[in-house]
Amino acid sequence: MTHTGPHSIETQARLHPHAFDPATMPERFEGVLPRRMMAFLVDVLVISVPVILLTIFIAVFGIVTLGLGWLLFWLLSPISVIWAVAYYGMTLGGPHSATIGMRLMDIEMRTWYGDRGYFVLGAVHAILYWISVSFLTPLVLLVGLLNERRRLLHDFLLGTVVVNNDARTTALRRPSMRV
Repeated sequence: MTHTGPHSIETQARLHPHAFDPATMPERFEGVLPRRMMAFLVDVLVISVPVILLTIFIAVFGIVTLGLGWLLFWLLSPISVIWAVAYYGMTLGGPHSATIGMRLMDIEMRTWYGDRGYFVLGAVHAILYWISVSFLTPLVLLVGLLNERRRLLHDFLLGTVVVNNDARTTALRRPSMRV
């Protein structure tokens, strides 16, 4: 007989421990926070380039249409937000579970129980990140320094963790095996 109700959720949560334990897998978390900051800068560049190109297009289109095309500038803000949320949703929810910047830095986002991300999780992750950075800029990184898994505030809220990918984890294990 299956039980439903609030107690079944608590029981399931207790049965599934965290998939990535820093005590048994320290290589999964080694250097994640600085790599995550570098990945963020790459992702800002990836998001900004199409927005800048669209801005240039609207400016030139405005000149060609004798100022009429400049009325499209009001679309720039909503398009930028939609593009950023779609980018994070597609990349964090994709097969690599990582943005382009995260892939360059050999890190990936996983759920606390080890599954890969999905579109809605990636989109909400980005939204919560931008909200938390807007209000708590220095504290967002401090949270990552004060826990073993290097999770940031929005990671705690969503139940995600950013870890080194399998290739980097394997590379970090090799030197310790030679000693």
